[in-house]
Parts: sequence; structure tokens; C-alpha cells
Amino acid sequence: MQLNKDFIMQNCRNFLLCLFILLGVCQSCFAALKIPDLASYAALPENTLVRLSPNGKQIAFRYYNGERDMLIVQDLQTGDMVAGADLQNIDVENIYFLDETRLIMVAGSEQKLAGYRGRHQVSKAFIFNLTNKKMRLLLSPGEGIDIGQTDVGRIVGLSADGQYAYMPAYKGREEIRDSDSPFALVKVKLDNNRDPRRVKNGKGTADTIDYFVNDKDQIIARERYNNTTNEHRVQSLQDGKWVDIFKHTTDFMTHSFVGITADYQSLVMTALGDNDRRNYYTLSLKDGSIQDTQLSRDDADIEAVITNINRVVFGVQYSGFKPSYRFFDSKVDKTMAAIIKALPNDVVEIHDWSADWSSLILLLEGESSTGDYVLFKNGQFQPIASQRPAISVAQTYPVEISQFSARDGLTIPTLVTYPHQAKQQLPAIVLPHGGPESYDRFGFDWLSQYFASKGLLVIQPQFRGSKGFGAEFLVKGRGEWGRKSQQDISDAVQYYIKQGLVDKDKVCIVGGSYGGYAALAGVTLTPELYQCAVSINGLSDLNEMLQNERDDHGSKSQTYAYWQKVIRNNTLSSHELEAVSPIKQLAKLKVPVLLIHAKDDKRVPYAQSEDFYQAAQKAGKNVQYIELKQAGHVIDNNAARLQTLTAIDKFIEQYLLQ
Repeated sequence: MQLNKDFIMQNCRNFLLCLFILLGVCQSCFAALKIPDLASYAALPENTLVRLSPNGKQIAFRYYNGERDMLIVQDLQTGDMVAGADLQNIDVENIYFLDETRLIMVAGSEQKLAGYRGRHQVSKAFIFNLTNKKMRLLLSPGEGIDIGQTDVGRIVGLSADGQYAYMPAYKGREEIRDSDSPFALVKVKLDNNRDPRRVKNGKGTADTIDYFVNDKDQIIARERYNNTTNEHRVQSLQDGKWVDIFKHTTDFMTHSFVGITADYQSLVMTALGDNDRRNYYTLSLKDGSIQDTQLSRDDADIEAVITNINRVVFGVQYSGFKPSYRFFDSKVDKTMAAIIKALPNDVVEIHDWSADWSSLILLLEGESSTGDYVLFKNGQFQPIASQRPAISVAQTYPVEISQFSARDGLTIPTLVTYPHQAKQQLPAIVLPHGGPESYDRFGFDWLSQYFASKGLLVIQPQFRGSKGFGAEFLVKGRGEWGRKSQQDISDAVQYYIKQGLVDKDKVCIVGGSYGGYAALAGVTLTPELYQCAVSINGLSDLNEMLQNERDDHGSKSQTYAYWQKVIRNNTLSSHELEAVSPIKQLAKLKVPVLLIHAKDDKRVPYAQSEDFYQAAQKAGKNVQYIELKQAGHVIDNNAARLQTLTAIDKFIEQYLLQ
């Protein structure tokens, strides 16, 4: 441990960051600190999407304080603002530098599409010129490409001269796209409004979903998936002809083609390996041979690959409560390993890097940070921006990685957040995550930290079916909604009661999305365990959920096939789903329930909560319903998050803390 401290002290410019790392938070001093208000907990991160220019001299980031939403570009040496742009009318999801004078912003917006019902989430890419401060849309539906498409913000590569972007789009009829519209690769001029030029028209291959381009402006491969035949294919372009190099028949895609090797001779593929974990392979463009890169680990899946704009892969990120990495460049690999070793009680996320990898932008969360971006360069840390300036490290509550054995012996990884008081007989919140094929991360969780500030123990069990703990653990959750996955959550409550941490008469279950379903299932299937429940954008009727997916995507779509597998495991009957649907089990409900649902939720229709509320009212149950305006499935604005937290605060004060 002394070596780790020395490493930090020798390389850290931020005195307060060093002090907190070395000394930790003074428990006895905590009581003297003011607990953050609800608005501080509910606030979205203030500074996000911090990116580094290729030469490492500039940063760009999104600044949002609930009122102002801006892109800011700053000179790292002087701290001067280089450029800025108002983002009030676009929801920016990603930012990256093309070079020292141009940025790309990928943004989403909800809008109507001519010839299509309702409003649709449309992704677009904007280029921002730092010299003339002008912003321009790269592709727009109806202007050179078909009007009825929603994803026109994806860039798969840049031309060798840096003047064009390669972007996939449907390009055929310019009115309304039909099933025969070709998914083409188009070449978009970056510095003017010239109409996009078709590079490959994709004629007769409406099932194409992706293209790959090399560093010589040549298309080298395309990926296809046919929803009717369920055939997943990859083809390489050899002597002007498309040649199959990969074929797999599957209801939904189990192989992901996520990048290109540095020599442009192979695609990078992730798939399940012999150890039942998602591993990294290469697929030869010449003959389709698959090579295991020996990057698999017994203790973690490969969760993501680290690539540049041309999708050249530099390394991989492993799953887990705290991410870890492996890079092909040994120097970068050793640097990251040293940083992670030096900060054992923090999450270290890589957010960007300079072209030569001499500078890294890192996000730190945990014991020493509530979410701080730092620049690591020449062996030193330089603070860049804080995500949550209103909440200090000293105002956070400790998070512990724990585990317990479920009733069938399966080990369930768990995060536990403690209030700053005696660790015994505490009122508790059980907080199952959404997904369900997702998982919680160690670090700052706004809901967990808020609950801990109320003196509550927070338990986050990673029930079977959670992602990140191996394929075997993941598939154990298929078809187990309301069954074994729910039993894991119940077993978490019983385990921590037996450990003496939890007051058995003061337990509330809270969750969003699938976690909202788990909350409602908890109080209808095991009503004796809980004193209350909160469901945020949650499900109540599984048969209705599947019907909605079928109506929205089609009975032969891979989306519908995926949910059939996850919810039904392709075997459970409608009657069996009714048995674990909270709306069908209302007679068992004995405790108060708070339902919160966004009117504009496109993933889980608000009818899932509204119908539960109306049925509960008829049955004389104590159920409250709050509808969020101008919010979606992910509650991504400060006003809606504060409304949510205010309602939860009032609810638990009344039904859990009295």
C-alpha cells in the first residue's frame, strides 16, 4: 500500500485529491458536514464527455447545469476557452475530435418522420468548426438519403486525406424507405454541404447492417443480418466480389463485429468462448479463419473494445464492478495497470487519449472522487473537471463489494452502501438494477448515495441474469423473471438480516425498468419481506410487454426473439407469465407502492404503470402514481429527476422511516 501512495504523491498535482486518497474521509468529521440537498443528488453530472484533441493540447466537453447546456473547447495549457456552442436544442450523446480544428458531435432528437406515425428518436452527426465557430449537420433524412430512417449519426471511418466521412445510410427513394431500399455506404464532404456520394450502393442487400473501411479508402467488408432467415453473415470484398467469410444462423446476433486490426487484415469479433465468457477473436478477411487472441480471463468478460474513429482496436475493457484493461501497446498497458493499482478503491475509466497515447483522459469515481476527470500526462495527474461539484468526497457514503450464497448455492455479487452510523439493525433499501442483463458499477450512484444520506443501508444484488459475471451466470436468468432471479433478491434481504445489518421490519424495494418490475414483483410475490415499494418506469404485465415488442418490431425481428428468450426462455406459457406479472397478483399486495413513469418512455410504455395503478385503485390498494412530463425511459433532465427524488423522499419518510 505504501508503494501505491508513493506513486500517487509523486504524480498528483491535485493536493485535495491526494489528501483524500491518502487519509480517506474522516468519519468523525462527517457529521459536521452539511448533507447535500435533493437537488444536488438529483442533478445530472455537470461536466461530461470530456475529450482530448489528437495532439493533446485541447479538451472539449459538455457543460450542463440544468439551465445552460453548452459545448466548451478549452486550451489545456492556458485554460482559455477556444470555442463554444449552445446545445440547448440537441441532445448530445458523444463528442470526438477529428483533428485540432474540427469536432464531431453525435446527438439524438425526437421528431416526426414523414409517412410514419408518432415521434421517433433520430440520431444525427454534426461537425463543429473551431475556427469559424460554425456547426453543420452531416446527413439529414430526405436530403440525398431516404427520409424514413432514424440512425444517420454513425461514422465508420475517415478518408485518408481527412476531407470525407464514411457513413452508412439507406439511399434509394427519397420519400419513404421500403424493404428494398439499399443500405449504402456514402461519402460525406466534411467542409461543405455537398450531397453525399454513394460509395457502395448495397443493391439487393437490404439486410446489410454495417460496413468496414481501411486506411486506403477501400471498403473491405460488410455485415448482414436477415430477420426472415435469421442468417448472420460477414462478407469481404475480394477482387471486386463479395465473398462469405462468416455465417451463423441465430434468432438474435450472438457475435459482434466491433473493429479492425491495425494491419486491416482482420475484423475484431466478440463471442462466447470455451469458458462461457465473452471473448475477443479475429476474423481473417482473406479466408474467414478465426483466431483466439488469448485475451480471455476466468474472472471477467470482455465488455468493450477500445477503438479510434476508424475502428482500429487498441485494447479491451473487462467487465466487473470496477473496469480493468488490456492494451496491445505494452507501455500503455503498464501505465494503466499502475494507475489502477495505485487507486484500489476507485473506478478508473478511460475516456480519451492523444494520437500517440502519451496523454490520457480518465474519469475517477470512488473513495477519492465523486466523479472527476483528470489528465494523465508525463506521469502526472492534472484535474480537468468535476461531474458533481456540489457534492464533495467527504459527503459521500462508503460502498462495499460483498457477496452471498443464494438458496441453491449460486454466489450473488452485491454492492452495499452504508450510512455513516453503526452497521447494525438498519432500515434498508433493496435496489435491483435494470436490464435485466446489465449490472451495477462501483462508484457514485445518485440513488444509493441519497438513500444512505437518509440513514438507510442500500443493497444492490447482482441477481442471476446480470451481465458482467460470465455467460453461465447470465443465461441462468433466462426465463427466471419473478422466479429464481427474484428469489436472489429475496435471499439478499434474508442474508443481510441474518448478518444483523438490516431491521427486518423496515425494508423497502426500489428499482427502475426491470428493477421496477422486481420492486412490484417483490411486494406481490413475497409481500412479507417489504414495507413498501417504488417502481420507476417499471413493468407490471409480462404478456403485454411481449405483445408490445411484437407489435413494434415484428414477430420475426431479432428484438422480439431476444425478449422471447430473456422473458420466456422460449418455453414459458402465457399462464406462467401471468403468475409472475404483478398486475395479475394484486390480491397479494399488502403494502404501499409508489409508481413513477415517464409519459414519453419509448422502451416501457407508461401504460404498464397506469394500468397497474387503475387496477390497484379498484382493488382498494394503497398505490400512488406520478407521471413525469418531458422525460423518457432514462430520466435525463434535472427537473424530472428532482421530481422523482422529491416523490421518493416523501414516500419513504411516510412509510419506511416513521
